[in-house]
Amino acid sequence: MLGPIFTRELVTVPRRGGHYAGRVALVGLIGILGVTTWQATVGFARDATLGETAAFGQLLFQIVVFVQLLLTLFFATLSAASAVSQEKDRRTFVLLLLTDMRDYEIVLGKLIGALLPIIIQLFIVAPVLSLLLLLGGIDPEQVFQAVLVLFAAAIGAGSLGGLVALWREKTYQALALSVLFLVLYLCLTQAVTAVGPRLSAGTDWATVQGWLDPFVAMQTVLEPPAGGWATLAPAYGFLLVTLALCAVMNGVGIWKLRKWNPSGEPIMQRETVAADAAAQEDEAVAAEKRARAHAAPGALRDVWPNPILWREVRTLAYGRRPLLVKLAFGLVLALILYFAVTELNRPGGRPGFAAAYGLVPVAVLSLLLVAAQAVTSITSERDGGMLDVLLVTDVSPKEFVFGKLLGVLYNCKEYIVPPLALAVFYAVRGALARPPAGASAADAAAANFGPLVAVLGALVVQTGFAVALGLHVSLRIVQSRLAIVHTLGTIFFLSVGTLIAIYLIVINGGSFANQWISFVAFLALGIGGLLYVMSADRPSGALTLASVVCPLAMFYCIVNVLIGRPGTDEGGDPLMPFLVLGGAFGFTIFAMLMPLVTEFDVALGRTAQPNEG
Repeated sequence: MLGPIFTRELVTVPRRGGHYAGRVALVGLIGILGVTTWQATVGFARDATLGETAAFGQLLFQIVVFVQLLLTLFFATLSAASAVSQEKDRRTFVLLLLTDMRDYEIVLGKLIGALLPIIIQLFIVAPVLSLLLLLGGIDPEQVFQAVLVLFAAAIGAGSLGGLVALWREKTYQALALSVLFLVLYLCLTQAVTAVGPRLSAGTDWATVQGWLDPFVAMQTVLEPPAGGWATLAPAYGFLLVTLALCAVMNGVGIWKLRKWNPSGEPIMQRETVAADAAAQEDEAVAAEKRARAHAAPGALRDVWPNPILWREVRTLAYGRRPLLVKLAFGLVLALILYFAVTELNRPGGRPGFAAAYGLVPVAVLSLLLVAAQAVTSITSERDGGMLDVLLVTDVSPKEFVFGKLLGVLYNCKEYIVPPLALAVFYAVRGALARPPAGASAADAAAANFGPLVAVLGALVVQTGFAVALGLHVSLRIVQSRLAIVHTLGTIFFLSVGTLIAIYLIVINGGSFANQWISFVAFLALGIGGLLYVMSADRPSGALTLASVVCPLAMFYCIVNVLIGRPGTDEGGDPLMPFLVLGGAFGFTIFAMLMPLVTEFDVALGRTAQPNEG
C-alpha cells in the first residue's frame, strides 16, 4: 500500500550492520541506567525492601522513558529530513517524480522508511518497560500509555522533518529548520498554561498542554491522579492530536510535492527572430562578444585569493533563503530567553542553576546548527558532484580546509554570538557565581569574572570542535546521510550524556563516589562511540588519544563544577576544569585538522598510506 520505496526499506533495514549495533547499544544504555538508578536508590551493600524495589522501578521507568523520548524526537526529525534532502542533493528525487508512483507513495514511503529503524527501537523498549512491572511501582496502563506517547512523538517529529525537507531545496536548510521548528513547537506548548487562562477561564489548559507537548504528556503518564482521569487521559489525547497534525503535514506534503519540486530549475527561453539574426553577425563581432561574456549574469565580481572562502561568504552556497533559518533561530532564541529570564527573576528559584535554564539550551542549539552547517558544506558538494571538481583544481589543501572552516564560522555568526552574549548577561546579573554576602558591586563583578572567562572559553572551544568534527566526518565518510547522523549524533550525545550525568549526580544527593561504576560504563560508551565516529575506517594514534581524553575531560568538568555547587559560596574554581576541557578538545581539533592540511589525499582515503599494501 505504501509503494516500492517503503518495501525497499522494509527489506534492507534488517540487513544493515548498524541495525544490530543500534539494538545492542540501546539495551546496553538501559542496563547502565538501571545499575545507576539502583545504586542511587538502594545500593549493593544490603538487600532491598519491597518499597525500595518499587521506588527503584518507578524511578528507572521515569528515566528510561524521558531519555527515549528525547532521543526519539531528535533522531526522528533528523532521519526523515535527511532522507529526503539526500535524494535532492543527488538529483535523484526528480527521478522519483518521473516514475508512475503516486504522490502519497513517495511522501509516505520516504517517511515510514526513514522512521522504520526508530520504530523498531520502540518495539525493543516496550518489552523492557514491561519487565519493570515485576518490580512494582508502576501500572500496566502506564507502560501502554508511555509507548503510545513515544510512537506518536516519532511519527509527529518525522512528519515535521519530512515536510520541511520537501519544502526546502538545501540539506542544511532542511535540517536547521526542522530542528528549529521542533524547538519552537515545544516552546509554544509551554506557553499554553500562561496564555490560555487569559483566553478562556473555564478550560483545563493543563490538560490541553498535555495533548500538545510530548514531555508534559509523558509526565502525566508518570504522575496520574489518584482517582484516575475524569475525561480522556492526556496520553490518549496527545496521540489523537499528533495523528491529526501528522495527517495535515503529510497532506500538505502530498499536495505540494510537485509544486515544490523540482525547485530552482533554470527556465529555458524560446528562440526569437532577433536571436536568429544575431547568429548571422560577422564572426569578428561575435568573437568580441564571447570574449566579454562570463558565466554569471550582472557585473563581473572579483574573486578573493582564497576562492573557497569567497564562495562560502559571497555567494548563495547554502540556498536562496538562508535568512529564513536565521529568523527561525531568532524567534526560538527569544522564547528561550523569555523563559530563562523568568526563571532568573522567580522568587524562591534555584540561583545556582538559574544560568543553566537559558545558557544550556541556547548553547546546545547553537552547536547543533554549527555542526549541521559544517557537515552539509561538504556533503552537499559531494552529492552534487562538485567536490571532485574542486579537488582536481589548483586549490591547495590549506585553502580548501580553512576556506570551508572560516566560511562556516562566518555563516554561523548569528548562532555563535548569542550564547556568548548570554553568558555575559548572566555574569552581569551575578548568576554564574554568587558573591559573598554584603559584597560590593566591584567584588560581585570580580566573583563572576573568572567563571565568565571559563564559560566563554569553553563555548569557543566547543564551537571549534563542532566545525572541525563536521568537516572531518563528512570528508571521511562517503555516505552523506551517515556523515550527517554521525556528526549531529556526536554533538547531541555529548550534550545529552553530560546532562544525564548531571541528573544522576543530583538525584543521588550530589555524591559521585556512589556512582563511579556507572560513570565508568558511561565513559566506556563515550570513548567507544567517539572512536568509532572519528577513526573507525582509518585509525590514527592522535585521534584514538583524542577519543579517550574528550569524554574524560567532560566528566572531570562535571565532577569539579557540579559537586562544587555553582552559585553558592562553596562553588569551585572553574579555571582548572576549563583548562582541562580546552586542552582536550583543542588537541582533538588539531588532530582532526592536521591530516587534512598536510596529507589531504590520505586523509580522504584517495590514496594508500605508505604502510599499506
